[in-house]
Amino acid sequence: MQTYHIRKETAADYHTVENLTRKAFWNVYRPGCTEHYVLHCFRQRPDFVPELDLVLEADGEIIGHVMYARAAIRTDDGRILPIMTFGPLSIAPRCKGQGFGTILLRESMQRAKALGAGALAITGNIGFYGKAGFAAGKTKGIRYWDDPDAEYFLVAELEPGFLDGVTGTYKDPDGYFVDEQAAAAFDAAFPPKEKRRLPGQLI
Repeated sequence: MQTYHIRKETAADYHTVENLTRKAFWNVYRPGCTEHYVLHCFRQRPDFVPELDLVLEADGEIIGHVMYARAAIRTDDGRILPIMTFGPLSIAPRCKGQGFGTILLRESMQRAKALGAGALAITGNIGFYGKAGFAAGKTKGIRYWDDPDAEYFLVAELEPGFLDGVTGTYKDPDGYFVDEQAAAAFDAAFPPKEKRRLPGQLI
């Protein structure tokens, strides 16, 4: 494996990271993607966590990125339980399958724990995230807001026992819901790429 280094993103990295994110998600979950626009907008939001806005460099080149946001579980007994979420988690297509995604994920989770996050909630693939300690939220008493039986809604405790006795509902922070026209206008500033409908896409 190449020599790698994880550091915080800087303003000088923004366009490079947005282009990396676009390439990583293009035609994966839908024709085209909006993840790079989500990232672009999130940096200005109050729930964005700048300490966990991280890039992974290999031999001096940015090949990975992840961002975190503050989130919450609305518990069934009426509390708002602060947690964190993350994503997009992006790895350059040519570097996928080499372990870099796992490296960036595990390091960012350790840093999130050090910042006081007791648990994480995400939507993602259990085949990948399960190896890092994530489990289906419904098995932990936590329901996804519009799909309570979702297999793709995952949670992980960073502080052992943090979710003991907790039941409730989770909804992604508002920053993950974007205006499609605004996203398309933002994407137009990048090099043209073909949008394709492929098997396995969600939209």
